[in-house]
Amino acid sequence: MSTVTILGSTGSIGLSTLRVLRGLRDEFPVYGLSCRASLDVLEEQVREFRPAVVAVSGSGPNGSVDISEIKKKFPGTEFLEGEEGVTELASRPVDILVSAIVGAAGLRPTIAAIPHVKRIALANKETLVMAGDIVSDMIRDYGVELLPVDSEHSAVFMLLKGLNSVDVRRIVLTASGGSLRDRSAEELRHVTSREALAHPTWNMGNKITIDSATLMNKGLEVIEAHHLFGFAYDDIDVIIHPESVIHSMVETGDGVIYAHMSVTDMALPIMNALVYPDIRGNSFGRLNLAEVGSMTFRPYDRERFPALDLCCRVGRTGGTGPAVLNAANEVCVAAFLEDRISFVDIAAIVEKTVSGHHITARPDLGDILDADRWGRAEAERFIDAAGVRN
Repeated sequence: MSTVTILGSTGSIGLSTLRVLRGLRDEFPVYGLSCRASLDVLEEQVREFRPAVVAVSGSGPNGSVDISEIKKKFPGTEFLEGEEGVTELASRPVDILVSAIVGAAGLRPTIAAIPHVKRIALANKETLVMAGDIVSDMIRDYGVELLPVDSEHSAVFMLLKGLNSVDVRRIVLTASGGSLRDRSAEELRHVTSREALAHPTWNMGNKITIDSATLMNKGLEVIEAHHLFGFAYDDIDVIIHPESVIHSMVETGDGVIYAHMSVTDMALPIMNALVYPDIRGNSFGRLNLAEVGSMTFRPYDRERFPALDLCCRVGRTGGTGPAVLNAANEVCVAAFLEDRISFVDIAAIVEKTVSGHHITARPDLGDILDADRWGRAEAERFIDAAGVRN
């Protein structure tokens, strides 16, 4: 048996992980769960999976979530509170930690877990975007397995395992293009958050769905791929593939391209990260190419969607730059969802914020967290200057 802790169990990835674990209960007992504030969902999960420990980051002295009632319902479960409680849960020894907290909030718990777990199934891309060098060094020093859960990176991981990596010339990450891929530049200036949240192929949380629409998500994935697989930025490409059937490709030196295809269900990369190196049968659906009919590809539009190139530039520079980029983007996405800025303001304000940052070339974790705080404050300043959008 392999014990599992899920950070972010009430989010999209957390829910999919528990969906997978329902079919693997005897092999993967759940030790711990964490969430921010969704107590109704959490209560159902605790009742079903009976974890030993639960952490709620939105509770505690500085939080607004009252967990007194849920604690009464489960007297045999240990409850931890606040962000420190989530970090403490992450540091409890288990076989597999699923890091599924969205955003920079997942960084500290994931780092805290590294000395105490055997494998990290990483869905929190911000961990590598913000602190890729630090995390990579720790993973190596502690001998921890780091397996990606993002569908694109899981696909690359599986493809590379079947090839001699020295023969691989480049990685190609596919992108659906998001909900606004066919909108003109003028139309993008006036889209609503509701329109941007209508993703054509994937069911994701609000933040990631907006990132998909701006292509910021794909840019963050390029940075993540650089740290996961050690490829130079010039050897990581992105192509728009609206059908989302091919999740990634790799090209070898002889010009052959190998593609990883499956249905669009996050249960598959999650299961791969849990059972690797085994391959299991699944009940989540199989790809029917006759029903797909055809697949299309096109380059991304750099003028309409500048966020992707911005991420690549910042990733190449490194240091504290990616932490500032990520922080500014999180603040801008929240502001867009609150109708405080327009869709096109997101990338513009992130770029302004990054441009004003003095980069620390070889940061430690404290430098990265300082850069994160600075980026949030600076982005808020630009948002206030942009004015409220009606």
